[in-house]
Order: sequence, then C-alpha cells, then structure tokens
Amino acid sequence: MRFLRSSSLGLAALLLCAGGTAFAQSDTLAKIKASGAITIGSRDSQIPFSYKPGGSADPVGFTNDVCLKIVDAVKARLGMPKLEVRYTTLTSTNRIPLLTNGTVDLDCATTTNTVQRQQQVDFAPSHFVTSITAAVKKNSAIHSFADLNGKKISTVAGSTGVQLLRGYRKSGNIEVEELAAKDTADGFLLLASDRTAAYILDDVQLAGLIATSPNPGDFRILTQESLRQEPYGIMYRKDDPQFKEIVDRTVTELMKSGAIDEIYTKWFMKPIPPANANLNFPMTDAVKDAYRHPNNKGV
Repeated sequence: MRFLRSSSLGLAALLLCAGGTAFAQSDTLAKIKASGAITIGSRDSQIPFSYKPGGSADPVGFTNDVCLKIVDAVKARLGMPKLEVRYTTLTSTNRIPLLTNGTVDLDCATTTNTVQRQQQVDFAPSHFVTSITAAVKKNSAIHSFADLNGKKISTVAGSTGVQLLRGYRKSGNIEVEELAAKDTADGFLLLASDRTAAYILDDVQLAGLIATSPNPGDFRILTQESLRQEPYGIMYRKDDPQFKEIVDRTVTELMKSGAIDEIYTKWFMKPIPPANANLNFPMTDAVKDAYRHPNNKGV
C-alpha cells in the first residue's frame, strides 16, 4: 500500500511538471474534489507546531490543528465529510517547490511570512509571531550575540535565521562558523552534543526542543537579544481566490471568536506528547496583537 501511494505521488509529480505553469492557475478545490484528498505539508520535529510524537503515524501540533480546521471548512464547502487527509513531510528547502507543483495543498508548520516568499506563494493570516535568537549551554560564557565571535553555530538550512545571522555578522563584526542542519532536531543535536556552541532558531521552537530534551536544565535561551520578530503563516498556492477565501476566513474566524486561544493553551501551556513536557510559553503581546488584528503582512 505504501508503495502504491509513493508511486501515485511520483506520477502526480511528473504530470504536474509536464503541466508547467498551467497548474499554477488551477483550482485547488477542484483538485481536492477530483482526488478525494487534501494533502498537508508537515514536519517531523517542529515542536509544538508540527511533529511526530513517538511512533505516531501522522503529525500533531498547534499549526496542524489550525490546518485541520481549514480541512473541516473544505469538507463543508465541497460536501465531502469523508475527505481523506494525507500528509507529506517537508523540509525548509523543499516546502515551496512541493507546494507550487501541487504535491501538497497547505504548508502547516513554522514558515515565516516574508515579502520575498510572497512572490511565489500566498499566506494565511499569521497564527504565531516569534523572535529569532539563540540557545546555548547554561555552563557556557555566552550571554549575547557578541559572545558568539569565534564560535561554531548551528542553523537550519533554508531558514531565515541563516540570513539574519549573516546580516548580523556584517554589522556586528563577529566571525562564526556555521554548521547547517537538515532540520530543527538535527540542529539541536549539534548543540546538545557540543559540536556547536549555540543554535540560532525561533525562540518558541528552541523552547520546545529544550523542554522535550533528556536534560532540559542544561540549556538556556538568549532572551535579551533578538535578530528579528517573525510572523508564521500557513502557505498555499497563489492565484486561487476560492481556496484563499476558505483558508483566510477560517483562520480569521478562529482568531476573532477566541477559539484559537484554546488551541494555543493546549500546545503551549499544558503537557504535550510524547514526554508530557509543558513548554509553559504564555502568549506574547505580539501574538495577542496578531489575533486581535488578523493580517498576512510579511517581513
């Protein structure tokens, strides 16, 4: 069964490539109705937004729950209560290509809404706002970005943190050696195993990785400095007004009704799988403002 599914995805990718730009202007709702399924782009280890706890077959998380609300809206619009939900694991480097070529219909993780990315994809109203900073070992002498001079730093390939750190290096007169990890878990492992002295990532993801690590007391986050505040947005294909209306309206209603507060509490203020760790990450003023005034402005 798994082989057949992979083969189908491969065939679909070939057909989409053959279609070229014609697919970019197609109707996502028509695609979903014809296939009987909607495909969510997920991650393996972006706690608590999109990750696979233990042996779980499907991912869970805050962004995933928001996307499942969008799925419910699509089911209602199409009159398909038994619409199948499929998942495809994405990375920071392949998420946009696999969205634009039709492999996935929604990117449901921790993608930063940037003006540059808006040239290729569209974004739902931002469901989270984070700060880009660093995690270090508690026993280190690193207390600021300036202290990173001469150190090895882990980042995630294709993330905005990489560009921001490089910009800081040019203006802050520091020299570091970057080790690019394939995903967030791999980047944290580089820090935990002392192969790097710091890990540049979004503060909330760092908090999740630390809280669910075997030795959470070994780490601390540089909370006094930030490279930039960034809004997370659910990505979907451009030039698709019908699908855009469903996605944007669903996310906006979650915020305006206060329903998103319950989802937030579930993932940031209560024990979560697999280790029942509590991130204890209260809603920041930036997040509260995003919910009071839903928007998809990029940085």
